[in-house]
Amino acid sequence: MDVLLVLLYLVGAVGIALVITRVVRTRGGPGGPVHDRYEVAFLNGGPARVVDTALAALQGDGRIAIGGPGIVAVVRPTAYDPVERAVLQELAAAPHGALPPLRLGVMRHPAVQEIGDGLAARGLVVAPSTRRTTARWCLALGLTAFVLFPVSILLTVVDFASAPEFRLPFVIKVLPVLLAAGITAIVCGSISAGQVTPAGRRAVFAYGRAHGHPSDAGRLVALHGLRAVPDPVLREQLVAAARFHAPPRRRNGRGGRPPAAHFPSADAAVLGAATEWCATSGSCGGGGGSSCSGGGSSCSSGSCSSGSCSGGGSSCGSSGGGSSCGSSSSCSSSSSSSCSGSSG
Repeated sequence: MDVLLVLLYLVGAVGIALVITRVVRTRGGPGGPVHDRYEVAFLNGGPARVVDTALAALQGDGRIAIGGPGIVAVVRPTAYDPVERAVLQELAAAPHGALPPLRLGVMRHPAVQEIGDGLAARGLVVAPSTRRTTARWCLALGLTAFVLFPVSILLTVVDFASAPEFRLPFVIKVLPVLLAAGITAIVCGSISAGQVTPAGRRAVFAYGRAHGHPSDAGRLVALHGLRAVPDPVLREQLVAAARFHAPPRRRNGRGGRPPAAHFPSADAAVLGAATEWCATSGSCGGGGGSSCSGGGSSCSSGSCSSGSCSGGGSSCGSSGGGSSCGSSSSCSSSSSSSCSGSSG
């Protein structure tokens, strides 16, 4: 029993150290400030907030018009950054200019998805695959501690049956390491579930302090969400589009759906985004949007400013160590670049 006790403490200490070390490493990184409002939007609400930021900026200076019932029309096909070019490109392929499929397609666009990749490289967010792996480590540690507790009770009974003289029960001896492992698993699992790292939160706070009273609609949305959209018509349409792709609410106990919820914050992150960040190791496919896949190569936002980009039903993936972009639309690179394409 003494040998087994030492072995359990050794294994427990190693497991706790490995989990803590992984959480610290995955949530560390060089950090640093955010580069633009889209990175702030991504940190605050993921791809959905990035798209809403671009739509608010485009509507704010009259380059697009969004009206009921969720129809988007191009007034001036001018884009100043890759995300705005993605909006105009997807709009050219969107059926009837409907806002919900347009919003979903832009969320899946490489120009939006790669914002997350850049933030992850600087340690401001954690990639989904990394978070899933860390969660498995925490789950394995917690389950091991949970299973070993009844096993230690059984060993205690066997120990007393073989030698009836009084001594400290084996289960009491191993209880400290089992509790430590269980608590470590719960705490580390809770910490690793968050996508934004402490460095990312500090970067958002610093950006918000430097732009305490933003005047443009895009920056307002990036910092505060849809509740900050100054145009009430636009706010209503964006909230409706976010609800369109929100996960279905659970039914109540009587078989009916709960009453419609009110969303005072009108935030896409609260409403539930249908598309999350897939990172370079995952894929975002389906619907009418493009997909990003493969071993670290994708259609970069830079390629959208000087070459062809993936359109409404196209994809971008890695092939032979490089990246390829197939499209039925193209984006011209200039300060007043316009995106045109066919629905293909």
